[in-house]
Amino acid sequence: MGHDHEGQRVSRRTALAGIGSIGLGALLAACGQGGGGRATTTTGASASVSPQSAGTADLTGLFTDATTCTLTASTTQGPYYFDADKVRSDIREDRDGRRLRLAIRVQDSESCAALPNAVVEIWHCDAAGLYSGAESLSSGGGGAPGGGGTPPAGAGGTPPAGAPGGAPPSGMPGGTPPSGGPGAGGPAGGGAGAGGDLTPTDDKRYLRGAQVTDAHGIVQFTTIWPGWYSGRTVHVHVMVHVGDDRTLTTQLMMDEKLNSAVFANAPYARHTGRDTFNDGDSIYRPGMLMTVSEEGDGYLGVITLAADPDHNGK
Repeated sequence: MGHDHEGQRVSRRTALAGIGSIGLGALLAACGQGGGGRATTTTGASASVSPQSAGTADLTGLFTDATTCTLTASTTQGPYYFDADKVRSDIREDRDGRRLRLAIRVQDSESCAALPNAVVEIWHCDAAGLYSGAESLSSGGGGAPGGGGTPPAGAGGTPPAGAPGGAPPSGMPGGTPPSGGPGAGGPAGGGAGAGGDLTPTDDKRYLRGAQVTDAHGIVQFTTIWPGWYSGRTVHVHVMVHVGDDRTLTTQLMMDEKLNSAVFANAPYARHTGRDTFNDGDSIYRPGMLMTVSEEGDGYLGVITLAADPDHNGK
């Protein structure tokens, strides 16, 4: 298998012969290891399917401070997930925004060993709060992909110093949840309920992509800093597939001081009236917060996710 199948879009039901011609469905099948579709854990052995091993081996040092493997909190996938069949590391396409490189390590929550050959998908909104494949739905706003939940104790939703305030401008995400969003009563207008996959309503696929973990359980993506929409804090959706199983669905968050710094500049500054912050978000948990540092003209976000392929809650 090639090192980075950039820009591909192939039906899950069709695996074309040859290197560089494989869709996500075939990729999931190819990455299944061991009985029941479970991937084999490793602490450093070579993975049999490693599309980007050459590019992530030097990232292992970023995770030296991650000494625990507590099971990562799961969330619902939200109303805007679908298989975009985009196996690639650079998911920006034509979207403007501050560059963000994500380095994600996936490990077994029981053994703390790396999970190679797991497929990691990410998706998030653009600087204006829109999702590709669902622009008309997400422009209706609020309701929040990821569903509801109980806010953490003490969550008050107080904006940090310097955070934008006020009401969303006309035409920007806010207000009534989009058709098919959480609480909307199921699919409508091409949407899907909180527990189902979206039927895309447009042919755009920006800010969506998948990669396969290398021998160290690591993938990396190049994207932009996500925007926001009413009712949710800034976040990136992540789904980890082990074999043909959706083993973990969760979200990644950023420190609010960094959110404020990024949103003070174009193109984010045009979208004002942010109403939900980490401490008032129904999904946010401290364990979802990435370690973020400046990197050239952008940022580097690093996080370890602990998945449970056995689904025994450990």
